[in-house]
Amino acid sequence: MGAMSMDSDEAGRHWILIPFDRGAGQSFVGVQTQSPWMTSASVPQQLQQRVADGDGTYWQPASVRMQEGGAEQPVIVIGDVVQLNQNARYGLFFVYDFADPQVTLNSIHAVLLLSMLALLLLVGTIVWYVTREVVRPVSSTARVSEQLSEGDLDVRMEVRGSNEVARLSRSFNRMADNLQEQITQLEQLSTMQQTFVSDVSHELRTPLTTVKMAAEVLFNAREEFDPVNRRSAELLHHQVDRFDSMLSDLLEISRFDAGAARLDIASTDIFSVIYDVVEAAGPLVLKCGSTLTVRSQLTRCVAQMDQRRIDRIIRNLVSNALEHGDGKPVEIYVASNENAVAVAVRDYGIGMEEEQTTKVFNRFWRADPARARTVGGTGLGLSIAQEDTRLHRGQLDVWARPGEGACFRLTLP
Repeated sequence: MGAMSMDSDEAGRHWILIPFDRGAGQSFVGVQTQSPWMTSASVPQQLQQRVADGDGTYWQPASVRMQEGGAEQPVIVIGDVVQLNQNARYGLFFVYDFADPQVTLNSIHAVLLLSMLALLLLVGTIVWYVTREVVRPVSSTARVSEQLSEGDLDVRMEVRGSNEVARLSRSFNRMADNLQEQITQLEQLSTMQQTFVSDVSHELRTPLTTVKMAAEVLFNAREEFDPVNRRSAELLHHQVDRFDSMLSDLLEISRFDAGAARLDIASTDIFSVIYDVVEAAGPLVLKCGSTLTVRSQLTRCVAQMDQRRIDRIIRNLVSNALEHGDGKPVEIYVASNENAVAVAVRDYGIGMEEEQTTKVFNRFWRADPARARTVGGTGLGLSIAQEDTRLHRGQLDVWARPGEGACFRLTLP
């Protein structure tokens, strides 16, 4: 085996002897070579010059033709200076053939390239599978969720296979079915409730009118009664009036719920509405012991509005401010710009907690259920005011602090 290795090494190694001092007048040996295809041109001139000028061993990669008409083969040329006689210098160059290692290297490159292509194909397959089995269903789930959140309760996810994603899809569809069923039940219940309130309100209107007429007769003749009956006639008159007011509010709420409320828009000076409210609130101001003041830098402000509804909103805000103002001043502020007009009613009474301000527009809600009302009321005034504001595409805001009072601001476009 050692002989075979030596023969293999010898087969891949060639030498050539090139004289450097041909013109020195000395006898010299010509170019000697082991292989007939090698000539002095086979050794790069740059390497020959470096070997001739230096005093060490030099090497350089090159490409040579080992056969006439053959392709160039990669080799490494190693050269050194030798001296065969006293004055003759020669360059001894060994040429090592790297054709076989280059073939092996090319084969390795091909294997690596094929391995890389196979790896890319495998990774692409895995990505495609993950995308099809995981990412795409998740994207579909997100899209279906958005459609559900927008109110499309009939949309469902497509179920494929029996993996975890399919289980998720089935669970999601069951959740959507339950949600749709509950929403449908709530809508039916709400419709029944609205229908009930509307029907009852209309049915009560006729008998209440008769009772109100009888109460008016008794109230007008109360001076002829004994003290007990006189007091009963007065209580009956006031409670029938309150009942009539509540019934009117219920009818108004039913119109809002049915979408039958309409605006009667006209150009109106907001100050004329405010002064009418202030004048009508005079008896309540005297009863509560407050002062009612209008503050504004404007003297006239015309806006497009339904005067009856805006009057009802401001009247309700002023009445509430006087009732809960603890006898302290109540102020009405008016301001406007090119796009809107705002009316704020400010009192300095008992105020409210921040949590209560989020419920103040709820129907029949009261801040203190145990506290008796001083001026009556139906518990629907602020709810109706908010609905009237929405019809005008406006906004009704509230600010309050316990012991510092409250401020309601009506903004109309």
